[in-house]
Amino acid sequence: MLSGAGLAHADNLTTTPYLFGDWGGMRTELAAQGITLNLGYTSEAAHNFSGGTDKLTRYTDQWVMGATMDLDKLLGWHGATFQMTITDRNGRNLGADAEIGNNMLIQEVYGRGQTWHLTQFWLNQSFAENRVQWKVGRLTVGEDFASFSCDFQNLTFCGSQPGNLVGSYWVNWPTSQWASRLKVSTSDHTYAQLGIYQVNPNYVDDRYARSKGWTLDNPSGTTGALIPVEFGWLPAWNSLPGSYKFGAWYNTSDGKDLYQDVNHAPRGETGLAPRERNGQYGFYINFEQQVSGTAGGRGSSLFLNFSQADRATAAQDHQLALGMQYKGPFERASDVVGVAVGATHNNGRHARYVEQQNQRLGTHSTVGDGYEYVTEAYYSWSPLPSVYLRPNLQFIKHPGGTSSNHDAFIVGLKTGITF
Repeated sequence: MLSGAGLAHADNLTTTPYLFGDWGGMRTELAAQGITLNLGYTSEAAHNFSGGTDKLTRYTDQWVMGATMDLDKLLGWHGATFQMTITDRNGRNLGADAEIGNNMLIQEVYGRGQTWHLTQFWLNQSFAENRVQWKVGRLTVGEDFASFSCDFQNLTFCGSQPGNLVGSYWVNWPTSQWASRLKVSTSDHTYAQLGIYQVNPNYVDDRYARSKGWTLDNPSGTTGALIPVEFGWLPAWNSLPGSYKFGAWYNTSDGKDLYQDVNHAPRGETGLAPRERNGQYGFYINFEQQVSGTAGGRGSSLFLNFSQADRATAAQDHQLALGMQYKGPFERASDVVGVAVGATHNNGRHARYVEQQNQRLGTHSTVGDGYEYVTEAYYSWSPLPSVYLRPNLQFIKHPGGTSSNHDAFIVGLKTGITF
């Protein structure tokens, strides 16, 4: 048990990472037994000052409830860790409600069904003095492959980037699917990993999410497997940490060609069924490097993310994002400033198909064949270690990759609380 002095220190809100402190010493006791609990809340508000059809304000949020279990401490199972996380999403999507026409979400925490999700349910077993890690269960792809922070509010700069382009089968948080991942540390600063993830359209269907998204269900309708591979290099430049990831993926499921029909003719002109492509693929790079300050502490870091999907099947075929984050401005070590610019490209093959179909049917659908450009700047203020308030400004040029949509200027506020 904690002493009175230790208890007071554990519940000091200016030092504890939890808003509710150590729960009277319960967190410390559970951690000693191998159980670490997580309860967090994130909200994202955004107001559209220009662009779209309406000047609206929308709010969306996410609750996260999880537990990490060190099975060595709990059961004497050496090298084993179990993770379970459940999430609950609520709210409205500003981009859709204001008809801005954007490809990338203005509020990244929106999506995948505003409901409960079983986000993680996996076992990780380490071997060979932790040089080999084998994870199996219900996983999200982005927690291991092309993983990236979600400090920004626009989806262009948040999370595992390939899922922004091919989210129909590369499934990021909060949706999980049955999967396995093997990671091998090839040296102190390098690693290689390979994954196999179930591809099933049900997982990305809002109706399925609302009915069974929080369960350990294994739905029928699996079409194949997503197989990503990643090589990582984790150097230290002038004692400052860096992360350089190179990856590629292959989806064994057939994909529908965006432009050609079953006879390899323009399907927008013929109206015939699309050509079936054998497999879908792509590659990515993910670079992060701290360039000033002290390692892991105050200072500036740069990042660069780029992903390319195959042009035969991906309506958005590549995305580039780069930016800077500075931790500890104005002598406040816990505050952060972030600035980023990004571009998402609409596949011209898809745009030509829509144009040809419009001519054939007399419809007036608009699909861009250029870039959607996004700029975001934020300031993150932490009045307590357990709370942050992150106002941000977003500017979206050519939403949806077309000048037919008016540019949008957004004011947002991202808030996080760890209980």
